[in-house]
Amino acid sequence: MLDQLTSLKVFCEVVEAGSFRAAADRLAMSAPMVSKHLAQLERTLDARLLHRTSRRLSLTEAGTVYHEQCRAALDSLQVAEASIGHRTQKPRGRLKVSAPVWCANRRFAEILCAYHQAYPEVMVDIRLENRKVDLVADGFDLALRATREPSAVLIARPLCPVPFQLVASPAYLQRHGTPQVPDDLARLGLIAPSYVNIDGLEIQGPSGKAQIRSAAVMKSDDTTLSYHTVHAGLGFAYLPEWLVATDMASRRLVRLLPHYTAPSPTLFAVYTSRQYLLPKLRSFIDFLADALAQDAAPARISGDRPGSRRNTPATRSAPP
Repeated sequence: MLDQLTSLKVFCEVVEAGSFRAAADRLAMSAPMVSKHLAQLERTLDARLLHRTSRRLSLTEAGTVYHEQCRAALDSLQVAEASIGHRTQKPRGRLKVSAPVWCANRRFAEILCAYHQAYPEVMVDIRLENRKVDLVADGFDLALRATREPSAVLIARPLCPVPFQLVASPAYLQRHGTPQVPDDLARLGLIAPSYVNIDGLEIQGPSGKAQIRSAAVMKSDDTTLSYHTVHAGLGFAYLPEWLVATDMASRRLVRLLPHYTAPSPTLFAVYTSRQYLLPKLRSFIDFLADALAQDAAPARISGDRPGSRRNTPATRSAPP
């Protein structure tokens, strides 16, 4: 009778590595032994966990449910081991991350690639959406959130500021005119985010504060769609500089009211209040914090050359 805990570990490795051979290499185990563990697990559960073909593996419905539970159980064991210091764990396993849609840019992809090179046994499962996920209910290890008010019930480690800009296409401005003062925005159409209200947002200018007032011509919860509709000439939008820095530099998009600045939210790494962090989670947060600190200029994040550097927050609301 094979050890059931080992069988659980083997099952998770097969799912996360994507093949029996890769799992066997990670576990320093023969491929036939990996197959034996999976076969025993399926017999014990009286359920098929994996669809197997000559080219790929995929989870069955039962396997999907079981994998989530096994991963959570193994993570809990790792936390317990770390808490009593019996051994140092290597970062490994699936890391489920929620992040804003605008993280889909070249520089962020480079950071993920560099992290994988440093920690090849961690598989980052990143879900891009602009809603606030429930970390526990939705099974996330970590969420990246840009906000000025992080949740008081979660650990929130500041990573870097994220400036936002008002932008429009040159063709749109040729048709409707370029605004010179904030009141001119009222005659332009706003492509508005549906996940946050920016009507009345205060921007700071040479003579004091003013508010953004404009009628929405479209609302969307997808930043990528908003970005493309700005290029198409539907209206102006309020988008993260990470996403539009290259376009502004090349004049494919025009920054509106350049003498005014909007308040910059901070990007936080948010996770549940646990005293002992899993190695995969700690390594990813530390790696991301270091990379973003080095890249402090938002133009670099979008794939441009580094420009003037901005300071990252000096204070922390979570341990490193």
